[in-house]
Amino acid sequence: MRQLLRPFRGPAAPLGWTHAFLAVAGASFVGVPVAAVLALVWPGPVPGPVLAAAGCAAIAAIGLPKASRRVAVRAANRFLRMNLPEPVAPRRFSTAAWFLLWAFAGAALMLATAVALVGMALPAVWLDGGETVTVLVPVEVRAGAAGAWTPAVTGGLLVALIYCAAGYAALMRRLAARLLGPGLAERLAAAEEEARRVASRNRLARELHDAIGHTLTTSTIQAAVARQVLETDPDSARLALAAIEESSRSALDDLDRALGALREEPAPVTAAPTLADLARLCERAAAAGAAISVRVKGAPESVPQAVSREAYRIAQEGITNALRHAPGAAVEVAAEVGEALLGLRVANPVTGGGGSGYGRGLEGMAERVRLLGGTLEAGRDAEGRWVLEVALPLRPVRAASADGSATRRTFTA
Repeated sequence: MRQLLRPFRGPAAPLGWTHAFLAVAGASFVGVPVAAVLALVWPGPVPGPVLAAAGCAAIAAIGLPKASRRVAVRAANRFLRMNLPEPVAPRRFSTAAWFLLWAFAGAALMLATAVALVGMALPAVWLDGGETVTVLVPVEVRAGAAGAWTPAVTGGLLVALIYCAAGYAALMRRLAARLLGPGLAERLAAAEEEARRVASRNRLARELHDAIGHTLTTSTIQAAVARQVLETDPDSARLALAAIEESSRSALDDLDRALGALREEPAPVTAAPTLADLARLCERAAAAGAAISVRVKGAPESVPQAVSREAYRIAQEGITNALRHAPGAAVEVAAEVGEALLGLRVANPVTGGGGSGYGRGLEGMAERVRLLGGTLEAGRDAEGRWVLEVALPLRPVRAASADGSATRRTFTA
């Protein structure tokens, strides 16, 4: 029952009439001049089929200009209560078919409305004494009790007309979704844009996780050291506090760059850290109380900037994991720049039966490596140490694995 009464409670019927009226008005605006021109140039009376074909061609031609689809989409959204996206491509033939169907459906609804309005005048004819009225076909209305059926017919026509208008709106919504909605090229473009947006969001998440996570880890350790030696060794406490200050400044720079990328602002003055900053990274980690050694072989300044930045973040995350999961253990960091590959290695003993684990940080490193077409290996080696090894190509290549993920293998003892 609720579905049956739905056309009477919503705006579908009034909006459907408005949409149909626009179709008839537009078709008349185009069709009347075409008929007039044909009447002038055609020798004798214009045949009906010729007139109909010319009118259809003129109406379909409305959909050929680029702006026509935009107008049709806005009209459908406004009067059919749709949510079609703003078009970016013409789709001329689909739009021409839409205008043609819109004209036919609108004319049919207007014809039904005209017939219903004539039929609704039957009670007035009955009360006036009756006569014969043409409603598509001649209808005889008699006076007195013989014409008492006219009010019921009027009510039925009104109900039928409301259902026709609601049905028109439903039909045109279905057609609009097919003919005016996004085409294949637009859907592909939207999917690519969404993929770029997700990739940008993931990249921002990786940057924040690596930079802020590293700073919080080292700052927590340094603050603990400062608290323990504040009274017994003030100089060490001051060094730890200075290291916290420097790490916080670096984290603020990283946060500024990440938020600037999110807001699409111009590049900040401070450049993103690269392999040239690896030694300084290890110094800050050592200031947190870690026994850390770093060895760089080759010329890190020759590494492409994109690879160098990602390698720095990978090393940063590897050191952070070592500090978090193996506090106090000796950490070895090595980078080797070859002719075609950049090798990166972070190793630390496993303490407390744990390791660096396959957490969010390692997944982020694997994503960085995949995007650069490199390989990543992580796990315990034969000596029981946790080892992270990364190889990054120095020339653009595709990702190594077929499933779209970086190569990752766990060592066995």
